[in-house]
Amino acid sequence: MSFLPKALTVPIKSALSRWFASRAPKNDSATLNLRNVYIFFSREGMLFAVLLVITFIAGVNYGNNLVLGLCFYLVSVWLISFHVTFAHISGLHIRLLDVTMTQAGSPAWVTLQLDSKSRQPRRQLLFEFETSADRKDKADTDDQNAILITRLQGEQIIRLPVQTSNRGQFELPRLTIKTVYPLGIMRAWSYVYFARKAWVYPKPETFDWQTQYAIASMEDLPTGGQYRQGQDDFERLDNYIEGESLARVSWSHVARGQGMFTKHFADPVGHEQTLDYADMPAAHHEQKLAQLAHGALTLGQLGVPFQMRLPNDAPATAVMGDGEVFAQACLLRLAKSP
Repeated sequence: MSFLPKALTVPIKSALSRWFASRAPKNDSATLNLRNVYIFFSREGMLFAVLLVITFIAGVNYGNNLVLGLCFYLVSVWLISFHVTFAHISGLHIRLLDVTMTQAGSPAWVTLQLDSKSRQPRRQLLFEFETSADRKDKADTDDQNAILITRLQGEQIIRLPVQTSNRGQFELPRLTIKTVYPLGIMRAWSYVYFARKAWVYPKPETFDWQTQYAIASMEDLPTGGQYRQGQDDFERLDNYIEGESLARVSWSHVARGQGMFTKHFADPVGHEQTLDYADMPAAHHEQKLAQLAHGALTLGQLGVPFQMRLPNDAPATAVMGDGEVFAQACLLRLAKSP
């Protein structure tokens, strides 16, 4: 529709999109069939159609049976291509397995399971999510956001990126499956509308940690981020290095003739933190959430125990946790925050 003015193409595309959506209700699994598979000439196929018209007019006009024979032969090739291309995509089953949570502005990864029960392998199937970017940007990212399956037989798992923009609940755009196999004359395609939604948390925004958020550095935290050098709990034995305190030497090993070893001890790191929405230095709501996201990710990576308090949280309901799994749970709360 590029030859039509934009004032006409926009309402036509909008009407077509509503019609396509009415024929494919939202679901996390779909099977391609007569109701939701569409077929038409490809770009190369349009030239083929012009060739059919030219050979037919020339054959009739000049009464040339050879030209008419060529025309009918080409028509038979078109009909066979029509049938094979449609059958090649019809019957394919798609199921949504997982959608990752991501930060605003980054792609969410969608995991799909493809199931083909056909005895013949399916070839040259292109999968991509529709994007709202303008045509120029879309042309630059199509190769990265689409997956071409050259051979599909049985089950196969694929992962596709979907670009996000704003924090909150993100509705997946429609998935397009298309093919021009085997001759490139006809183009068959289908749309799948998924019901599941993705969650997008704020893009982390760095800020100066205040005194109450002073945390240990990576060098201060051994593996796991739970202990640091101290006096209480025995941690390990190392070979004695000249100049170390003799009070730390394991004399029992010396008595047994096993050599000199230095005993090292560790203390638990007691750096529990409370990430409070009210303490964030930003002035705007979304910036405060972005700073909370930065704090949750930082503390989660360090393994420091912390809790996060949002505006409507009661103090008694705050939950303390640590590690990246707990940080991800906090990010989900930020994504769902009003």
